[in-house]
Amino acid sequence: MTTLDQPQWSKLRFTVHDGLTVFYRNLLKLKHSPGQVIAGLAFPLVAVVLFGYVFGSAIPIDNGANYREYLMPGLFVMSLTMSIAGTLTVIAKDNGLGVMDRFRSMPMSRAAVPFGQTAADLLVGATGVVVMSLCGLAFGWRAHNGIGMTLAGFGVLFLMNFAVSWVGVFLGSVIKKEETASRVGPLLMPVTMISNVFVPTDGMPDWLAVIAEWNPISATVAALRVLFGNPGIPTGPDVAWPLANPVLASVGWSVLLLLVFAPLSVRNFNRAGL
Repeated sequence: MTTLDQPQWSKLRFTVHDGLTVFYRNLLKLKHSPGQVIAGLAFPLVAVVLFGYVFGSAIPIDNGANYREYLMPGLFVMSLTMSIAGTLTVIAKDNGLGVMDRFRSMPMSRAAVPFGQTAADLLVGATGVVVMSLCGLAFGWRAHNGIGMTLAGFGVLFLMNFAVSWVGVFLGSVIKKEETASRVGPLLMPVTMISNVFVPTDGMPDWLAVIAEWNPISATVAALRVLFGNPGIPTGPDVAWPLANPVLASVGWSVLLLLVFAPLSVRNFNRAGL
């Protein structure tokens, strides 16, 4: 290793070490918030029962397909996307309590705090997906394309989860107040609803269908349906590009979100008076 490479390697190791410390700190916070953990684990069961049976009894799917098999990829994506509300609230709360000012005064990597938060979000999200998968299996959902395609589907899902977590970190650093952040969370629901999570986009008004088809959530849901072999895969010459190429579109959206919001989050942490 050259002398030019040594400082770069030391900086990377420094960042990873500090990031893991913040990651561990965030997990310890969950240990002291059992209600939050229980609610997070209960949501998958409630979501499968509520949406799968209440909505499933009223929403027909082409060719008589099982609605719960159609729905499960959407629930996977919705649960991880909605977790952005928790992320921005945590960051805003730490800002309000002066924790970020304390971190900034310490000799630590400036990327450690957002990295530690997003890594913790990824682990918590993965735990929720395991619980939701077990619930889905119990209620009739299956992945039909083999272990390789199934793992690829979960990989696409977790990549999007990691990307939207950085969006939450950025929004929390901008909002700064826990009370305001808690009110922003419900505003994220329309982003989830205007998609193909619950119903196909081809039944929407034309202007709304365009928004839904280019929604990153729709691309990720469609990618999971393709990789899991679940119903609801659109076909035909008029299908929008993101839904015709959902895996590529989902990965592209995730990379774009990371390229935009990861640097912005680190920059905001470096700014005085964050």
